[in-house]
Amino acid sequence: MAGKGSKQEETEARKAGPALLSIGALAQATDVPVATLRTWEMRYGYPLPERKPSGHRVYPLSSVPRLRRIAEALNRGYRAAEVVPASEGQLSQLLSAVPPYGAAVEVAAMHSEEPLEMVRHFDSRGLTRLLTSEWARLGPLDFLQGRSAPLLHQVGEEWSTGSLDVAHEHFLSERVGDLLRSLRLPFDERARGAQVVLATLPGELHELGLQMAALVLAVSGCNVCYLGADVPVEQIARHAKDLRARAVGLSVSTAHDRRRTNEGIKRLREKLPRRIPVLVGGDGVPVSRTDVKVVKDLEELQSLGMRLAE
Repeated sequence: MAGKGSKQEETEARKAGPALLSIGALAQATDVPVATLRTWEMRYGYPLPERKPSGHRVYPLSSVPRLRRIAEALNRGYRAAEVVPASEGQLSQLLSAVPPYGAAVEVAAMHSEEPLEMVRHFDSRGLTRLLTSEWARLGPLDFLQGRSAPLLHQVGEEWSTGSLDVAHEHFLSERVGDLLRSLRLPFDERARGAQVVLATLPGELHELGLQMAALVLAVSGCNVCYLGADVPVEQIARHAKDLRARAVGLSVSTAHDRRRTNEGIKRLREKLPRRIPVLVGGDGVPVSRTDVKVVKDLEELQSLGMRLAE
């Protein structure tokens, strides 16, 4: 799915006339995710929007053919930094230089053993280069859900069967964590949206899910206050109130004790004013709770983040 813009953006785009599109309509027309379009706009100044009186963006219909060509160039292996800022002539040269790969190459990339071998040999530079390239090619959601998370799961499985050591799992976690932090930094510096406080509950030491959430929210335009792992409930609540946060986000893994998770969520909800929603996600989330917003995946989190950032 390419993603959706807000209903108000869609309505305003229709009122503006047939030559302008909301970002959701632009994403659907080009098959480029909304978050990726926003990333390119901030990083490369393209696509260039017009602003409605409400502040929402609308985009010229004429940008669709170029964005489709950019998407095609990415499918052929080029990086976003090479093709998004390129002139029309340069883009044509790049496309003519490399033939289309087709669906077979995409499937092959999904089943590549290359990153696993890099983990096996502790190839930090190679792994970072590969993951960075995949980020540029796929965009935030596809990168996190289709590359990072499956690789982490695969290495965890290899460790559980004895094919890899715990050192390999820790190595990958550190490399992915470093990359997620570096990718988030440019968005943090430009953030103008609502403040969202992120943390894990006391005793919860698994942090990568929280870092993925922080990156998604930052790309969506939110101002992320990242408190990290194993944070006392009282401190989460206090900082959220002091910062006048619009939301608090928690990540819960299956490794965290379910009883402690429920107790921590209950205490946090009691210490926060009702105006501050608690967003809870992760494999260990207690889905039966009704006093918090259970976020089922990063795509839903992105939609929430965009609404908070408006």
